[in-house]
Amino acid sequence: RDDENIIKTVVLRTMKQATYTPNNEGHFGLAFEDYTHFTSPIRRYPDLLVHRAIKRALSGKVRGPSARMLELGAHLSMTERRADDASRDVEQWLKCEYMSDKVGDNFNGVISGVAGFGLFVELSDVFVEGLISVRDLRDDYFIFDDVHHQLKGERNGKIYRLGDMIKVKIASVNLDDRKIDFIPVN
Repeated sequence: RDDENIIKTVVLRTMKQATYTPNNEGHFGLAFEDYTHFTSPIRRYPDLLVHRAIKRALSGKVRGPSARMLELGAHLSMTERRADDASRDVEQWLKCEYMSDKVGDNFNGVISGVAGFGLFVELSDVFVEGLISVRDLRDDYFIFDDVHHQLKGERNGKIYRLGDMIKVKIASVNLDDRKIDFIPVN
């Protein structure tokens, strides 16, 4: 499907972020009552803790979650989020750096997000996302419809919706804020 990437992104955005906890909460997507995961080879401290817990369970020394394990779960969830945030920040900076000499160039893209303040567009060939502000949609006054994930022109009825293809021009790149602004190309 042409919109496969958009569908995957929307589904991922609706999911709750995983956390480390010693409580068995199963796995909704796999319909398992009992579930854990780890990487192999062991690369992270949570993997080591899971291995230790499995070893204890296999030896018959099962015990309930301790206060220390609850603390570790919260701490490890927080540190993983911080690492993910840092990684995303670097990735966004690199994308901005790459696009900085392309201001004024035109690209094909797909609307990857719709908000009251504008349209997020992911460029088709380079997988870089930027924003078209509603103030740059000059041909009409656009109303945000959050049910249908679209902006609709009040006078001419023009609709911009999630998944639509759109041609954009790079208007500006801000390395400090890690933001790229687009304007639509008519």
